[in-house]
This record gives sequence, C-alpha cells and structure tokens, in this order.
Amino acid sequence: MQFKIKHLFTNIYDAVINPKKFFKKIVADGDLEESMLRAFIYGLIGGVLVLAFRLIGGATITIGSVFGAMIIVPVLAVAMLFVMGGLLMLISEITGGERDWEIAIKGLASVFFMYPVILLLNSCAFNCWSVWVISVFVDAWVLYMLYCISIYCMRGNKTNVLLVIGILVVFMITVYITDYRISWFMLKNAGATLACLL
Repeated sequence: MQFKIKHLFTNIYDAVINPKKFFKKIVADGDLEESMLRAFIYGLIGGVLVLAFRLIGGATITIGSVFGAMIIVPVLAVAMLFVMGGLLMLISEITGGERDWEIAIKGLASVFFMYPVILLLNSCAFNCWSVWVISVFVDAWVLYMLYCISIYCMRGNKTNVLLVIGILVVFMITVYITDYRISWFMLKNAGATLACLL
C-alpha cells in the first residue's frame, strides 16, 4: 500500500484534460487499499486547507475544529467514496456497464483530488450570491466527472448514461428552484447560506 505522490499531478492533469484515456486505463487488480488511502489523504488535505482558510479569515480555531479537519473530514471522505461507489454501481447496472465494485471505487478515487478543491471553494462563499455560483459550478463539475467515469471507466451505454445524468440534472434543478436548496447550501457553507434567509 503506497500512495504514489510522483503520479499525483499527472493523474489530475489526465483526468481533467483527457478523461477518456485516463479512465480507460483503470482495471481491477485486487488493490483497494491505495484507493482508500487516496481518499483519506485528499480528505486530510481538504480539511487542513479549510482550517487554514478560516484561520486566515480571522476565525477562532478550537480543538474541535482541528479534530474535525484532521480526523472527521478524512474519514468522511473514505465513507463518501463507498457511498458514491454504490451510486456508481447502480448507474452502471442501469446503463449496462461494468458490474465490478473495485473498478467503481478506483474510478471514483482517481478523481478525489476534487474533494479538497470542493471543500475550499465552498468555504470561500461569503454571501448568498457566491454560495449559489460556487454550488452550481461544483455540482456541474461533479456530474461531469460522474458522466466520464460511467462512460469510460464503467463502460456504460452512452445514451443510457446521458439519460441518467439528465435525470440527475433535473433533480438538481428541482432542488435549486425549491426551498430544499437552503438545506443543500447549509451542508456546504452555513454562514453564507444564512445570508439567503435575510
């Protein structure tokens, strides 16, 4: 079990610039430990970045916030990896793709570099307008990555994948145009979301 730091930036570049080539290389080889470690490390990086950002912003840093950033957030990242793995398996089943749990987890872990970026972006929101813009951007990017993994990594039928992603887009639009958006925004940045209620 070894997290290959030297391949980190290459993987990020390939996943963003050439997702087709990148995701098609992912195969099942019986090694899930690296994927879990990758999610944990990205979660830790995200937690530390958010903590540092709050410190720079003048927030009071408590033992609880440090514990949350260093322990809770990384553990949640690993839990999120497996929850999203289940969602990806469901999409793959619907779209006629791979039924391999390991490939699903590895595909998701390979894009977990987004996790610290998403946490940091969410923490940057400072009012209602900014939380709207950041949330829409983040959600669109996550859906795009989910599309790429479903097509290139899980090898689902493109038409079926587009249909499923379309349904998810409609669902997200429904959330955004109803009061449920407040609960969704609160999960991302409670302070900025409160400005939407004033």
